[in-house]
Amino acid sequence: MDIFGKDLEILRDLVKQQKELALSPEMCHLREEWQAHGSFEPGSRPMVTIELGTFAGDIIPGFMECQGEEARQLEWELRGRMVNHTLFGDDSVIPAYLPVTIPTSFVPFGLPVTAEHALDAQGEGLGHHFNAQISDLEEDFHKLGESVYSVYPDRARKRQAELGELFGDILPARIVGHSLYFCPTQDIVHIMSMEDMFFAMYDYPKLFHRMMDMLTDDYVKFMDMMERENIFLPTTAEEHLAQGSYCFTDELPAKSQVPLATHDVWGYMDSQESAGISPEMYEEFVFPYYEKVSKRFGLYSYGCCEAVDPFWDKCLSQAKNLRKLSISPWCNEEKMGEILSDRRIVYLRKPSPNFLGVGGELEEDAVREHFLRTAKAASGCKLEIAQRDVYHINNTSDKVKRYVQLIRETLENNWKP
Repeated sequence: MDIFGKDLEILRDLVKQQKELALSPEMCHLREEWQAHGSFEPGSRPMVTIELGTFAGDIIPGFMECQGEEARQLEWELRGRMVNHTLFGDDSVIPAYLPVTIPTSFVPFGLPVTAEHALDAQGEGLGHHFNAQISDLEEDFHKLGESVYSVYPDRARKRQAELGELFGDILPARIVGHSLYFCPTQDIVHIMSMEDMFFAMYDYPKLFHRMMDMLTDDYVKFMDMMERENIFLPTTAEEHLAQGSYCFTDELPAKSQVPLATHDVWGYMDSQESAGISPEMYEEFVFPYYEKVSKRFGLYSYGCCEAVDPFWDKCLSQAKNLRKLSISPWCNEEKMGEILSDRRIVYLRKPSPNFLGVGGELEEDAVREHFLRTAKAASGCKLEIAQRDVYHINNTSDKVKRYVQLIRETLENNWKP
């Protein structure tokens, strides 16, 4: 890394701050609370996290000091790791190491995804549109080849060595695990429009099944390759679990003294695209392939913005290793609260982003009302709040801090374990 002089001093000071926070009694207690939550211990409290990444541009630039490009990238990462705790006061965990993940790549059907992007007046991303490569599934089926995938452990080791050279006397750089991520319908709509995907289910059901089989077979081959490459690491603590959560659990191996397999780690799946189809079509065209993949995981988390209640009875309820289920703004909160109250599945609430993302001031009464409903619906469940999809906060970090306070106050006064 090309980092030296004043930039290096700034970064080393930030790493020292991370170490102090990570080893503080407060953070040690927070890890214990997460472990109790992830182990489904009676009486453990609801956990609350705010996903910073989507609105980091409203927070981090004002703190930046480094000048060099590589130094600034690393400074952004280090500051972003501490902001949630220092400014928002949520339940985000600061690790006592510098995490490095092993890069992987997966190109479905060997068709690189391309997209057109729109920018707002400030030059920031406003939206995007994926370029369709498959239109009529029957006519274009020949374009679907074998998926191309790889893993890059050497890149992780190189990054670990570089960070160790700069900061190893303060905090170790550690290669860590994270949840596996496989979302078949998402990969499909990256190469064909959602409308064409829906029509393909109706017009060419046999070909659609064949396409889903090809894709999920390639996922399985990819997992087999990762096992052969011995790149799996424990996912039982503050490792990242997709969609705003952590991997804390007592059901998976916490040490990697022997090679780990896919059944030793967390996975993640969603099918937001299925919001446009019936439960019967989901059962026929989607769930069999999700089940084939998810059975390989040790545990898994399911769902993003889609409503999961229409697909619960005949499909998702069959998953024995499902441990976290997304309850989005489009979900029937009360129904899923009744269902999950006697199950070992976390009620992973994804609140509406509008409270933080719309308007300059926080509408406190509306926030209380929103989370009062959640508190009542999720009483008796293991409850976790993961606020995501906020792209601008239109104010200062105090708005986010107050939002976290209101969530906690409402849950403390109304949620029952």
